[in-house]
Amino acid sequence: MCNVRPDPKLLNLSFAGTPDIAAVILEALLKSPQHKVRHVYTQPDRPSGRGRKTRPGPVKQLAQQFAIPIKQPATPDELNQDTDLKGIDALIVVAYGLILPASVLSLPRHGCINVHFSLLPRWRGAAPVQRAIEAGDRETGISIMLMDSGVDTGKILLQDSCVIGNTDTALSLSERLASLGSDGLLEALNGLETRIANSKVQDDSAATYARKIGKQEAEIDWRMDAQQIERTIRAFNPAPVAFTSLDNVKIRVWEAVTLDAASGREPGEVVAYGPEGLDVATGSGALRILTLQLEGKKKQGIREIHNGYPRLFVPEK
Repeated sequence: MCNVRPDPKLLNLSFAGTPDIAAVILEALLKSPQHKVRHVYTQPDRPSGRGRKTRPGPVKQLAQQFAIPIKQPATPDELNQDTDLKGIDALIVVAYGLILPASVLSLPRHGCINVHFSLLPRWRGAAPVQRAIEAGDRETGISIMLMDSGVDTGKILLQDSCVIGNTDTALSLSERLASLGSDGLLEALNGLETRIANSKVQDDSAATYARKIGKQEAEIDWRMDAQQIERTIRAFNPAPVAFTSLDNVKIRVWEAVTLDAASGREPGEVVAYGPEGLDVATGSGALRILTLQLEGKKKQGIREIHNGYPRLFVPEK
């Protein structure tokens, strides 16, 4: 009986990730004939939704569909004790949510590879998509990176860019970047050793930091100009969602557009309210709210809101 040599391109991988964007990239790996995902690491199940029932995350659900062994360490120390990481070629990390101990980074044969949703070194950190939209960047992309002990400071294996549209939300942009990241990762894994040998060191002097978003940041500051507020609304859609209080009515703001005409009113004053929009004065210009959510209600278009509550907001005279 002759011995059959294994395909030298076949990579034995583990995957670490939790949310939808990570599941998109995991699915691309699972459907690739050149790679074998041995294990999936994901965050422990947590309560979600109105009923606060404990549910598995998107990555765990996908791994269950493909019958991939699942591990859910709650702490870095638990991950550090996992001996299975020693027998793989690489650990692929996408929005995992757990900091990898330095000792883990060198366990796989080729180390740990991260798919980061920015063109590093711009927007290192936890919220690169949101911060790019908030800052008014016209371009972003994905970086396939060899992880080191720093925060998104590792060597770059591959990058690909995409345009940020004028109406992009964090959700729509993340979905496009997840698709781009899937393709980029598969390309980077093809001939991985060569790519590692030719990897590029980041320019630390050009780095910016995408700090984690706090819920308090989502409160609209009407003293800002209309364009900045509009970008913030898109950046915080679908989470944590921009919110404000107008005429003592608490609302979450899902969609808005800027108005060219100066309002002549104080920031935060309601300029006009009708089926076309809820217009609010800002520090410079005005903002027209198109989709909002009343407290305890579902999000609705402004026409629907106005039909149901025609006197909810009172324009200043």
